[in-house]
Amino acid sequence: MNVELRPATSLPPGGRVDLFNAAYEDYFVPFRLDEAALDEMTRTFDLDVEASRVAMRDGEPVGFGNLGVRGDQAWIGGVGVIVRARRQGIGELLMRALHEEAAARGVASVWLEVMEQNEAAYRLYEKLGYRLVREVEVWSLPEASPAGSAREVPAAEAHARVRELQHEREPWQRADGTLRHYDDLRGLETETGAAVFRVSGVVRLLQIAGGDSRNLLETLRGHGTVSVLNLPADHPVADSLRSLGATPSVRQREMVLDLQAQG
Repeated sequence: MNVELRPATSLPPGGRVDLFNAAYEDYFVPFRLDEAALDEMTRTFDLDVEASRVAMRDGEPVGFGNLGVRGDQAWIGGVGVIVRARRQGIGELLMRALHEEAAARGVASVWLEVMEQNEAAYRLYEKLGYRLVREVEVWSLPEASPAGSAREVPAAEAHARVRELQHEREPWQRADGTLRHYDDLRGLETETGAAVFRVSGVVRLLQIAGGDSRNLLETLRGHGTVSVLNLPADHPVADSLRSLGATPSVRQREMVLDLQAQG
């Protein structure tokens, strides 16, 4: 197999978009990017384009692996191989290359999520030393007339309250490192809970903690359909979402690799 791995910077943004879309064209959930979406994803999730990799075969890009880095933590922001190049070990080559790049940057742990239907990828990650941390779900709560009584407060105030009340790790896409890239954050508070959100087409609930989650959700849905990405399956907010008639659309497995143990 004549495959060369290169930094993702070796492809222009348009080439990386085309490769991403070709690799995900038959994915379990339809997912397409354009250059603006790629730029936003790169910036918001701290993707290191120099550390990320593309796989080339006979001069043609056939796969990619994105690596996000924040301090000593890293995240796999998507790995994909085009249809005709699959089942040839390219995905594993890309993953091992990303691990090497992460280790060179002083990373201790690498995180990822894999859809529950993607059993082949899950087995590969197990083979590479990843362990299952928890199940996470993607939720969508339809817009409705506002029925909650949560008060809107500055985002920084709500975020500080969430930090006081929340004791578990947030997934990469909703972590503090992600929130720092947004300039349109908004906040809600009740006597016992708080939430941080933004309105971008839909209401994107980024962080929520404490009691009174149903009240917070009922207030949020007055602004539009509420989307929650990778909420832990056992999170108390999941019960409130169900009570309001929502159901999860996607379930994923969150996994982590201890690079220091690998070394």
